[in-house]
Amino acid sequence: MKRALVFFVTAFVALAACQPKKATPNFIQENTQFAANQIDLEFKKMDSLGVILNPRTLHRDGTVRYNKPALWTSGFFPGSLWYLYELTGEERWKQRAEKLTMTIENQQYTTNNHDVGFIIYCSFGNGYRLAHIPEYKQIIINAAKSLSTRFRPQVGCIQSWNVDKGWPSERGWQCPVIIDNMMNLELLFEASKLSGDNTYRDIAIKHADTTMKYHYRKDYSSYHVVDYDSISGAFRNGATAQGFADESAWARGQAWGLYGYTMCYRETKDPRYLEQAKQIAKFMLDHPRLPKDMIPYWDFDCTDIPNTYRDASAASVTSSALYELSTYVEDVISKKYKDTANKILKNLASPSYRAKLGDNFNFILMHSVGSIPHNNEIDVPLNYADYYFLEALVRKKELDKR
Repeated sequence: MKRALVFFVTAFVALAACQPKKATPNFIQENTQFAANQIDLEFKKMDSLGVILNPRTLHRDGTVRYNKPALWTSGFFPGSLWYLYELTGEERWKQRAEKLTMTIENQQYTTNNHDVGFIIYCSFGNGYRLAHIPEYKQIIINAAKSLSTRFRPQVGCIQSWNVDKGWPSERGWQCPVIIDNMMNLELLFEASKLSGDNTYRDIAIKHADTTMKYHYRKDYSSYHVVDYDSISGAFRNGATAQGFADESAWARGQAWGLYGYTMCYRETKDPRYLEQAKQIAKFMLDHPRLPKDMIPYWDFDCTDIPNTYRDASAASVTSSALYELSTYVEDVISKKYKDTANKILKNLASPSYRAKLGDNFNFILMHSVGSIPHNNEIDVPLNYADYYFLEALVRKKELDKR
């Protein structure tokens, strides 16, 4: 009887081993497919309404807030479509990306704020990189010209906000520069490569140098805002607009700086920028108030940790930046950066942060924070969280091939 049982079990195991196994989609494939399915639902809504929509986040009443072309976030949804084209190779994503990208074409002439870099590079920049559409080249160059009009030589920075009205005026600022500006330098570097005019590159380098000197504290945390004297260019004070306090470390601001200096090293190979990026990464990754899942609270110094909001947008920017940074450093540190980026991305893709299909108003990620001090966009989906999540997938895919 025992022999018969052993024979039966052995035969069953052998038979099971011969059965074809169902292919399990890998992490990148599964998340790409989810993102494609989720955004497909948004396009079905557009088709039913007969309009082109550019989702940004949610209003306070829970309805979707869509971008007007001039909003700083208007380039991220078109950029996400370009990343889906890169991830899938499917022509329909290219067609959709082109359609959405052209809705913000006129922003190439924006001169009243610094966000033209976000708007144009994330959309037209990715489109030119992937599809080489000839007219995109001049649009990128024109946008760089527009951004350059905000460069203040006496300060050595691109001015972020105008101060003639509104809350920047109420604060008495003269030339406010925010750490977010580091992200707009990529447009300038690209425009110099496309045009052969190094003026844009020179402005980017000067801005990065000035920011490195005045925005960063001894522990490599960053102010959100630095205000400069508009005549002498002298440092007036460090402050915040979206962080917890003037001296706090606003999480997404730290991520902007990490990404920005990593990108500056890519474009210049200046070792100072690489060292800056490494030190920013150390501040963030070794911080005692960084949660175990690596999705930061909205500010590292807010006083209600752990009973406060996480910021998935800061995490997605950080993950994408770490993937790139891992390619510029020695093996041991490279592995740490890549492993950390993998962990962040895996946790963002978990049910704790990634929406269920058809939920979350067709955004990919939940639980991001826009600006708590302004009581605006708190614990909601944000289109730039989705954009950098998809960018991180693209970068992971490329690294995994090596």
